[in-house]
Amino acid sequence: MNDVERSRPGRNLTYPFEARPELGQSIEVAPGVHWVRMRLPMQLNHINLWLLEDGDGWTVVDSGIRNSETADAWKALFAGPMGDRPVKRVIVTHMHPDHIGLAGWLVRRFDVELWITRTEFLMCRNLVADTGQEAPQEGVRFYRAAGWGDELIEGYKARFGGFGHGVYKLPNSYRRIGEGTEIEIGGRTWRVVTGNGHSPEHACLWCPEANIVISGDQLLPRISSNVSVHPTEPEANPLQDWLDSCNKLKAVLPADVLVLPSHNEPFRGAHERLSELIDGHEGNMEALVALCAEPKRAIDVFPALFRAKITTGVYGMATGESIAHLNCLKFRGRIAREADKDKVEWYTSAT
Repeated sequence: MNDVERSRPGRNLTYPFEARPELGQSIEVAPGVHWVRMRLPMQLNHINLWLLEDGDGWTVVDSGIRNSETADAWKALFAGPMGDRPVKRVIVTHMHPDHIGLAGWLVRRFDVELWITRTEFLMCRNLVADTGQEAPQEGVRFYRAAGWGDELIEGYKARFGGFGHGVYKLPNSYRRIGEGTEIEIGGRTWRVVTGNGHSPEHACLWCPEANIVISGDQLLPRISSNVSVHPTEPEANPLQDWLDSCNKLKAVLPADVLVLPSHNEPFRGAHERLSELIDGHEGNMEALVALCAEPKRAIDVFPALFRAKITTGVYGMATGESIAHLNCLKFRGRIAREADKDKVEWYTSAT
């Protein structure tokens, strides 16, 4: 095995399932726990959803993005693997459109409750409300400070409010879940373990009896979830929240737990992967400290964080993640920030 293969994320984990479910089909990964896979119209081209047998019906975990293809795939599931048994509740791990996009459609179709943490529900409603609005000046200032030029700023203005296009109308009420909430599903108890950083109050579902965790985006085997600072809270430190959450999961979950992630494949090796994620971000921050021996803007530090070239379509996410690392270092006293006369912010190593 060469060095590249050895360092490839998720290389040394165990993947117990060779096949992946086809669209509109499912694979039973444990008694009463079924894996469903939906397509996404983006670079990350799929999401895993989970069906839990629940007496005479089903509990659904996550819903896929709002589009006709996903709705058609659900209809195939209803008539096929789900055997026309009703959905009894919909649980959403967090508020990103690929997870919550069709939740409103599902709860209305079956007249059931949406189960979600309070912060995720309220944040999603807030972002959906931006649909059709003009980009705020706070956002323009944020990206100008990061080093964006006129063309990128115009792209931001044109795309602003797009979040809501991927989300079906949410219900006006919900069932709140949070850290430690226990949910009885099909004779088993699933415990909510929350995490922060990728989203504000992400819910994982852990079943100690079955030794299974539905990890959402909080723990993925081959990719690292985006951890970003956004214009709404420019001084946030989500990366430290993320690192703290990874350490929390290491303390809570058994090393041999079967992890059911939202992307890539189910796996075992949670502790190893969590350590890999922590070490990766800590290593990236050390690289940033070295890179910022000379002043750098947020957009100048991409090479220290990303292997692939950053294209226009992912420039916003890359900028947010760069600022997350820089803010974390600033909170730790490792990097200083200073704005120039044009209000562009420059970062310089303090050690």
